Amino acid sequence: MQHFAGLTFKFGGKDTDGDGIYDKDDACPEVAGLKQFKGCPDTDGDGIIDGSDTCPDVPGLAEFQGCPDTDADGIADKDDACPDVAGPKSLNGCPDADGDGIADKDDKCPQVKGPKENGGCPWPDTDGDGVLDKDDKCVDVKGTVANKGCPEISEEQVNKLNAYAKTILFNSGKSTFQQQTFPVLQSIAAILKEYPDSKFSIEGHTDSDGKDAANQKLSEDRAKAVKDYLVTNGIVEGRLTSTGFGETKPIDSNKTKAGKANNRRVEVNLVK
Repeated sequence: MQHFAGLTFKFGGKDTDGDGIYDKDDACPEVAGLKQFKGCPDTDGDGIIDGSDTCPDVPGLAEFQGCPDTDADGIADKDDACPDVAGPKSLNGCPDADGDGIADKDDKCPQVKGPKENGGCPWPDTDGDGVLDKDDKCVDVKGTVANKGCPEISEEQVNKLNAYAKTILFNSGKSTFQQQTFPVLQSIAAILKEYPDSKFSIEGHTDSDGKDAANQKLSEDRAKAVKDYLVTNGIVEGRLTSTGFGETKPIDSNKTKAGKANNRRVEVNLVK
């Protein structure tokens, strides 16, 4: 063996990297390596030479070009968003315990299926009426699917409204209320509040005494007075309309005092 200018010669052979393999037989003559790899190195010892190893410093598998797959889910750690926990390729290697298509790490309810729009949690149904809160216009009150989660007013309740309405008393020839009428109006408002998605028409009627035009205006004013009172007391204005019919829709004879009293009335009707 002889040495010249930093080069080693063995029986006339040149071994630049000093790995015991002549340059002419060394696939990596500038870097020391192993004989089984024709002189090329395998730093991480995984059987894949560094030149072909995407992860040369960490032992890995040939199918992943020398990179590891720690959780054995078929996705190399370098491409795996959850390298320590097995998961499907569709979720970048992250698990989805409830199978709702949302990775557990992004799922606010990882054990229960839910839509992505709600963070992976099922939509709640607070009042248990079968209408999800997101679609329920009355979240805290049981209702029907047909009425968007709000309760539907019954015929019995409509009759009750009109029983109250018939007792509304106005000052003679005016649209102002007599004092004893205010508890009645409060009772009507209370019923309407139980059905927040229902709409109603307030209708005013008069007897036939006086001129038609005056009766028409009086009926309109009285119906509007009832509507305004209800709105002031918590009923959404968009739920109510008011109209007057004057003396055109009598329900009794205008020839008797009792009949005229019956004809002077306010009605509350459900708008379907």
